[in-house]
Amino acid sequence: MEEGHMDVEVRVFGSLRRYMDQKNKPYHFHHRIDGKGCQANFLAKQIGLPVEEVEAVFRNGKVINIFDKVMPGDRVSFFPFGTPGPYRIFLGIMREIHKQRR
Repeated sequence: MEEGHMDVEVRVFGSLRRYMDQKNKPYHFHHRIDGKGCQANFLAKQIGLPVEEVEAVFRNGKVINIFDKVMPGDRVSFFPFGTPGPYRIFLGIMREIHKQRR
């Protein structure tokens, strides 16, 4: 990423990839966001993912809440429901889901 660009690096996994296929978009790309950042759920909507089908969001390799902010320069990954059970716990997905329900 060149200096001054307001991009995030986005990766889309699993069954969410069908939404990228429908738009002829790659699964790994850069997307421009506001310099002040945005919530991950807003980014998902911008790139055409239905938020209700996103179970986990990773920012720079760590699971975050879908309502947490992402900033230019971040790497953001979206995962659908259906990640195998042990991985959901190990990666922290279950912790974030529990926090969202409070």
